[in-house]
Amino acid sequence: MSILKAGRPSSEKRAMTMGDIAGNEKLKRVNFDLPEALHTRLKIHAAAQGKTIKDVLTEFVEGLS
Repeated sequence: MSILKAGRPSSEKRAMTMGDIAGNEKLKRVNFDLPEALHTRLKIHAAAQGKTIKDVLTEFVEGLS
């Protein structure tokens, strides 16, 4: 007896993922260079807030008018 089943995996119910909850908003990557001293300051600031650099920068951009 085999535990494998024939059929398409997409026809079975699957568990909800974070992607399902977050929605389908397309993401864009942003890359830029910072002097090492500024990067260090940013990293220290983020750590002091218990956040990632991505979190800090995302919150900043969301606050722009």
